[in-house]
Amino acid sequence: MKLCTSLLFMGLVSMLSFVASAMVVSNEVGALSTFKEAVYEDPHMVLSNWNTLDSDPCDWNGVSCTGTRDHVIKLNISGALLRGFLAPEIGKITYLQELILHGNNLIGTIPKELSALKSLKVLDLGKNQLSGPIPREIGNLTQIVKINLQSNGLTGRLPSELANLKYLQELRLDRNKLEGPVPAASTSNFPSNMHELYATNANSTGFCRSSLKVADFSYNFLVGSIPKCLEYLPRTSFQGNCLRVKDVKQRTKVQCAGASPAQGHPVVKPKHLSKAEHESKHEGGSKPAWLLALEIATGTMVGSLFLIGIFTAIQRFNNKSSIIIPWKKSSSEKEQISVYIDSEMLKNVTRYSRQELEVACEDFSNIIGSSPDSVVYKGTMKGGPEIAAISLCIKEENWTGHLELYFQREVADLARINHENTGKLLGYCRENSPFTRMLVFDYASNGTLYEHLHCYEEGFRLSWTRRMKIIIGIARGLKYLHNEIEPPFTISELNSNAIYLTEDFSPKLVDFESWKTILERSEKNSGSVSSQGDVPNSLQARHLDTEGNIYAFAVLLLEIISGRSPYCKDKGYLVDWARDFLELPEVMSYLVDPELKHFGSDELRVICEVITLCISPDSNGCPSMQELCSMLESRIDTSISVELKSSSLAWAELALSS
Repeated sequence: MKLCTSLLFMGLVSMLSFVASAMVVSNEVGALSTFKEAVYEDPHMVLSNWNTLDSDPCDWNGVSCTGTRDHVIKLNISGALLRGFLAPEIGKITYLQELILHGNNLIGTIPKELSALKSLKVLDLGKNQLSGPIPREIGNLTQIVKINLQSNGLTGRLPSELANLKYLQELRLDRNKLEGPVPAASTSNFPSNMHELYATNANSTGFCRSSLKVADFSYNFLVGSIPKCLEYLPRTSFQGNCLRVKDVKQRTKVQCAGASPAQGHPVVKPKHLSKAEHESKHEGGSKPAWLLALEIATGTMVGSLFLIGIFTAIQRFNNKSSIIIPWKKSSSEKEQISVYIDSEMLKNVTRYSRQELEVACEDFSNIIGSSPDSVVYKGTMKGGPEIAAISLCIKEENWTGHLELYFQREVADLARINHENTGKLLGYCRENSPFTRMLVFDYASNGTLYEHLHCYEEGFRLSWTRRMKIIIGIARGLKYLHNEIEPPFTISELNSNAIYLTEDFSPKLVDFESWKTILERSEKNSGSVSSQGDVPNSLQARHLDTEGNIYAFAVLLLEIISGRSPYCKDKGYLVDWARDFLELPEVMSYLVDPELKHFGSDELRVICEVITLCISPDSNGCPSMQELCSMLESRIDTSISVELKSSSLAWAELALSS
């Protein structure tokens, strides 16, 4: 009986231990999932096997766990060119010993939350695009042995808190924009080759207290002198700075202009001299009162202009280089993170002011479309083209760091598209007061394909030849997006409302639903922003749904030739209705819009073949747009002469539809 009780107790303890460890792993999975969400570009698909619904991350690429698989102890993803930023939630991976993200394209700042990783021994964020200061909280990583932050854009002074890291042996800070002195000094006067003594000397401060064996401070803007306790390091560890040394190559005086030993900021000459200094400069005694008053007035004016200049520079820097946006919110405060805008990504894209667009769109009164996610305005730029401006419907407090970075990526993605059958992005608007995020497209003045198929009276319906031209144009536009640009591009929601027509009825594919790609692009979130502002906090790359586009193209073809809507409450889905006619030549004509007096039988046949290929559940997969476009172009003649020969009523129909 005692043996059974003992075994039962041991089993219960084991089960409780398993539950506790599973809970910890769950928390760590959540942190890793947030890390993945903050990565919005993964060119080598390194994170492709990160299934965030899986409770065991130990087999994910770059993730290592303890032998019992109850804790994550290593995250190593180097040289993967991941683009995104470091999520503060990484600090929740409590038992992490190595965080190695060397050689990626991470942007933004280093989260201070990393200081919670009390077991961390290796922190390698070298060769990224990180900016901002090194958080002082890094000094709380008491077990750290190696820190590599080289080749980033880090600014500010070296935190003296790094001296708290008594086990630190390797520190690489080269090729940044760090300034100020090296925080290493000692009241002792030991020889430089006895640096081990400095680490144990109670009177030492800064790096003199550390156990550094390897350190590189080169190519920054550090000032002052090389501390004696660090003279054991190679002289190359200090080259390319603004230090007062003669035997190590430093930056030029021009490059170092304004680097102050005290603050790392421009040196301001004191306005007031001490009495001794004043007398040494002016042995003739006191100045006339009028001259003294003039000097005071001049000094005040110069000082005011100087302060105004600094304030203006800061304002411009903030407006152009970075933006403070919400990271997450609590009931007591709104935590924020500084996300530095990638100026290279958008440098060739025109940025419009809200005021410009407000004037062009008649005080935003000329609304031509709307959805739960956005509003579309029509306008005319002063001395420029007609535009369609799409404004995102979201409150500023619901705009996250993920969304801001994804917005930039989406703008850059749309800006590279340039084809006669696609809408052209002219620019974007990004302002914070009032909060504005807009895309500006070239406007096609003849309305949407949907309007021409379903809203106009019989006499203004599209002729068969015009429908064929529109089909060919849509096919060419999709072929360009899928097969002729790299990386490919897909339309978020391809339907007749996404096809705009020019004056000569040339179709232009416009991704007016691209806001949904900004708000919804993730495998686990497919909902849109609700009226309460619930935003999926995801930053997955644009999903290339080429097969979805091709299926939607088939539905579009049916809609164009039949004049029917894709879905009708009484008759159901258009595709289901059409299946009975697609492959039978004797009844194929029932697919044609009854309002059309004539059509081309051969053209109808090839269109039905294309539709059948697009909607076929064949396991071999659907054909590419390049193949489909070739089929249509080679077998459809869109010349007017063909239409005139086909029917004696063609002249009248052309006159009515033109």
